[in-house]
Amino acid sequence: MQTLLNNLLSLFGRLFIGTIFLMSAVGNKIPQFSATVGYMESKGVPLPSLMLVGAIVFLIAGSLSVISGYKTRIGATLLLVFLILATYFFHNFWAYEGQDQQREMIQFMKNLSMAGAMLFLIANGGGRWSLDGCETRIANGNRLE
Repeated sequence: MQTLLNNLLSLFGRLFIGTIFLMSAVGNKIPQFSATVGYMESKGVPLPSLMLVGAIVFLIAGSLSVISGYKTRIGATLLLVFLILATYFFHNFWAYEGQDQQREMIQFMKNLSMAGAMLFLIANGGGRWSLDGCETRIANGNRLE
């Protein structure tokens, strides 16, 4: 019973973690591409159009990888790189004061927690109920359960 619960928790954990990144790309950055480029310019991001295209690719590829559990460690690494850059450029709380500093600190800490989740996925992979896990079990001649 414990194994079943662990497998379910891992599966839903990957789904929940990946969804925020996928929705960020398809629900925000792609439909508001020009506005996002303008915002990135205002924050001093170099080559904002190119960086946004890269961010969208990292978000989509990384989130689909994490959700499906296919090449989970690579997908989590893409999302970790995105988080590091986004946090540095957009949530630099140390450059603000008062309420603005508090708001950016909250966003910084949110990203820090998600970076921790990416590190956990990089260290542990996608779990037994992932495409990586199925591939490993098939290669070892084990049944798919």
